[in-house]
Formats: sequence, C-alpha cells, structure tokens
Amino acid sequence: MSGAPGIPFGMPATDPAAVQKMFEQWLNTWRAVADPAQWQKLAAQANPGQTESPGSASANPFAALAGFPGFPGFPGSHAGSGGMGGIGSGPLPFAMPAMPKIPTAAIAPERLQELQSSFSREAMELIKQASAQSIDLATLKDRRFSGAAWQSAPGFAFAAAWYVLNARYLQELAEAVEGDHKTRERIRFAVQQWAAAASPSNYIALNPDAQKALVESRGESLQKGMMNLLADMQRGKIQQSDESGFVVGKNIATTQGSVVFENDLLQLIQYTPRTATVRERPLLIVPPCINKFYILDLQPEGSLVAHALDAGHQVFMISWRNADASIAHKTWDDYIDEGVLTSIDVVKQIGGREQINTLGFCIGGTLLATALAVLAARGEHPAASMTLLTAMLDFSDTGVLDVFIDEQHVQMREQTIGGKDGKAPALMRGLEFANTFSYLRPNDLVWNYVVDNYLKGRTPQAFDLLYWNSDSTNLPGPMFVWYLRNTYLENRLRNPGDLTTCGEKVDLSLIDVPTFLYGSREDHIVPWTAAYASAPLLTGPQTFVLGASGHIAGVINPPSKNKRNFWLLDNADKALPEDPDTWFEGATEHPGSWWPTWTQWLDGYGGKKVKPKANLGSDDYPVIEPAPGRYVLQRDQ
Repeated sequence: MSGAPGIPFGMPATDPAAVQKMFEQWLNTWRAVADPAQWQKLAAQANPGQTESPGSASANPFAALAGFPGFPGFPGSHAGSGGMGGIGSGPLPFAMPAMPKIPTAAIAPERLQELQSSFSREAMELIKQASAQSIDLATLKDRRFSGAAWQSAPGFAFAAAWYVLNARYLQELAEAVEGDHKTRERIRFAVQQWAAAASPSNYIALNPDAQKALVESRGESLQKGMMNLLADMQRGKIQQSDESGFVVGKNIATTQGSVVFENDLLQLIQYTPRTATVRERPLLIVPPCINKFYILDLQPEGSLVAHALDAGHQVFMISWRNADASIAHKTWDDYIDEGVLTSIDVVKQIGGREQINTLGFCIGGTLLATALAVLAARGEHPAASMTLLTAMLDFSDTGVLDVFIDEQHVQMREQTIGGKDGKAPALMRGLEFANTFSYLRPNDLVWNYVVDNYLKGRTPQAFDLLYWNSDSTNLPGPMFVWYLRNTYLENRLRNPGDLTTCGEKVDLSLIDVPTFLYGSREDHIVPWTAAYASAPLLTGPQTFVLGASGHIAGVINPPSKNKRNFWLLDNADKALPEDPDTWFEGATEHPGSWWPTWTQWLDGYGGKKVKPKANLGSDDYPVIEPAPGRYVLQRDQ
C-alpha cells in the first residue's frame, strides 16, 4: 500500500516505485519551501480571492505555509477549532493545533537575499556530498536520524540532511521577520509545527529504522502500531507512558493523610505529620486546577508534600474536582469563593490558628493571590506568608501560549462553552489542554511517540511525570473564559481595582505578606521573567529563586536527586531589583535543589514548634476518607 490521505505517517509501499513516488512528493514539498518563485503561487492557494502585488509573496513567504498541497500521508491535517487548548478534535490522536491565520509579515530584502544565498551554497554542498555518498549524519546532531539505518543507505541519509537544512532555513526566515512580537511568535510557532510534522522520520516509507523493525518482526511491529493507533484514537490522545504501570493512591500520590472537607469543587486533604513536633501554622497548597494535584506528590522521593512534612510543617492540599456537566456552570468567582476562600477558612479552623502559610502553583498561584486580595479588601489577612511557584499575576508575557490568544478566539470560546447569549455553559475539556501543551514541544511529546508507538509498534515506558501529564482535568466553561479574557487577553488582574471578584475590587498591592517567588529558567508556559513580574504588584518582603529546567521539571527537583541548580540573591535585602536581568546579574548560582532553601524560608513564618494533634480533622470537620480521595480518581475520558 502506498501512503493514503488520512494515514498520518504513510503506509509501507508494496513496490519500490511507490516509495520513490512518495519520496519525490516529500522532496518537492520541501523544494517549494526554499523556492521564492513558489511562494506567491502557494500564498494565493492559501488565500484565494486575495490579490497581491508582484513580488509581495517573496516579502511574506510564510503565507505560503498554509497553502502547501502536501503529499499523501502528510501528518499535518487537523479538524475542529483551536486556540489555547486549541487542538483540533479530529479523529487522529495527534491532530495538529488549529493555528490562527498566519499574519502578514515581511523580511528585509537584504536579509532575505543573504539567507537565500547561504541556503543555496549549503544545498549545493549537500548535493555534492550526496553524489559522493559522503553525507555524515553525525554532524546533524539530531537524534531522530542517529540510527545506523539512516547512514547505511545514501537515499535516507540525503533525506535526513535535506530535511535538516530546509528546516533550519525556515527557522532562519522566521527569525528574520520584521513585525510586532505577536506576529513574530505566531510565525515561529507555525514554522516549528510544520517542520516537526514534515520530518522524514514520521513516515514509514521514509524511515529506515521503522522499515528495519517491520522486516525483523515479520510485520508484527506494524500490526502492533495499528493497534496502538486505534487505541489512541479511542482515547483522543497519544499514549506517552505505559499507564498500566501506575495506580493513583497505590504507587503515586501515596503520602498518608485524609480528606477532611469536600464540596462541589474540591476535596481538602490533610496529611499525617511525620515529625515529633510541627510548626504551629499549617501550610495550604493550591495546585493547578488544569491537572491533578499529585504532581506535588508523585513518588515518595520526589514529593514536595513529603519534603514539607519532613521539614516539620502541617500540610493541607486542595484536590480539584474533574469538572463534569453538573458543575459546568461554575465561574471564576466560584473557584475563589467555594474553592480557595473556603479552604483557607477550613484550614484555619482545623489548625486552630488565625493565620496560615499558603502556596500556589501555576494557575493555583493566580487563584491564591486573587483570593488573598479579596480578603484584604475585606480587611482580613489570614496568610502569614505566600509562595508562588511558576505563577503569573502580570500577563504581559504569556510565553508561547500567546500565539493562540486573540479576541476572535476568546469570543468563540465564550459563545461555545462560556454560556454567552443565553446558551448553556459547557466544559473546557482537559484533553484539549493536554494535547496543546504537548505541541509546545512537538518533537519530544508528539512525533517521538508517533514514530515509536505507531511506526515501530512499541509500548512507551512507564514514566510517572508523563502519566500525570496525561491525567488532565476539565474546567467549567464560564470559569475558563473569564480567566482567558481577563488575564491572557486583557491582562486586567495587575491593575488595582480593575476587576471585581466575589463583590470586591481586586488590588494585589493589598497583599502585604512575605512572599517566596519561584520561576524556571527554561519555562515555556510561564517565562521566568513573567514569574518575576509578580513582585512589583505585591507588598511585603520578597525572595525570588530561579531554578533550572522547565515548568514542571524545574519545580519537581527533590534534593535526593542532586540534580540541576538554582539562582538566588545571597544578600539580606528583601527588596528585589525592578529589572529581572539586574536581579540575575547579582544572583549566585547554587548546585542542587531549591527545596531546602524554600523550607528554611518557610520555617521563619511557621511559628513555634508544637506537638501534632493525635487525629486528623476536627469535630466540625471529621475525616471523610483516606487520601488521595475520590476526586483525583475521576479521569477525563
């Protein structure tokens, strides 16, 4: 069989002629990328009815991306609407994001000519190497083509080298675009997605490693690959981890504790103390509501919860409910009132303290800060301290997610799931979040699994973090669209009094507490400078720590692993510099985990050490069930 439309990675051909035809189609597609003479024609195909002056396409080559006719089996097809959480809802479990229309952009003629000349020289050199059969794929430093089978056949070696050359050329064109920041980022993202999808490694007819597996297994690898694909089509997403290897409450999220309160939105977990004495002020953790809480309690040796317990703190955790139709109407105000405010009150009552310590992670930090601002407006100050981990309060720089956000998309979400114009509210599916976040790293979290799971018929290894990543949660539409419009689109939370939540004007500057701010240096969801931008909005002494790695791996960096590093100002000055780059210039790099630095900081606000209570909960809040509770077990199917 030759590759056919709808089969994303090209089925193996029955004869060499079919393979050759597919290779030529793939090669011609990439030739069109590099040929300015094709850009205007392809741009016209992408935007029929639009007239452009002669030569305009050469100044805007990216309009042509949407017009590529592709070839049988091209893996970029998608269906459905897109946006933040903008993955098409088509039948393929790896449908590409529904990208916003590629905006008009220009490249300076001198720079464009420079890039074209450089590309032409490198292309000619590559052709010479191909003729001499001297292509060395090791120089590409691309693990997709590191297998010996790619080097063994000149045709495959040329395909890999030709792809890398053209993909790099496209990326250089994207970097050369002149225009506003959003336009440049959208073009970069579109190029990244297209180039990742068009790799020859994604097609069995062009992937010698996959062909080798097919022959050696006598076809079994293809059969298993088809079974994997069908199973993923059923679930609507690619399997990134062997999910049979984990059971929540059995070998992940196993820290002992009990559910001591629940309502429609959450269960509140109180963990069993693990030290002879504990700090008198309890710690309430507000995790993201987009995923499950147990990212902070994966394995015992990598659990931030366990680390805080071992440091002598009393720990409470919100476990958000995976929203279903019965709570599809819930709003942002409900998540503040019934979620964070209620939890603060319950923890105060169980702990018997007027003040508690608080921690918010990602959107959990946005919820926490908003709740504390609401209470401050009422003259209440229940927090002795606040920790914000990779959280945004100022949404001026929202990282790569900004490419999906515009007025048109937000209005579409408001009309379809937000209950606008009298329509029934609906759910923002967690599946869309999971797929969108995967496409922020397409080679690592999408196409790597397309190749391994489908082309080679393998089962992914059990990996706790990726298991958690796939265990996404739905959100009520009205809550989500409020968040989308007022933070990502209009950035109103940072403006004192601009938003009203739970009947109070929100002014973050009224939060006058010691604050520990954390950002991850390679975070593509919350850029570390965006995490730092929370500082000027708040009042009180502040500490900022910058960790290595990304949004999740930077946060989940336990001391036992002795990995990575972090940066910190070592002086005692509690006033942070206004400019994050100035802060970084003065910061000192430290090896290992930032967790001990945080718990040492937290100790200063935990109060005196006391003997823990004999039982969890209280007379007013008796134990409901053991941790991790029922809500976390509800999966988005």
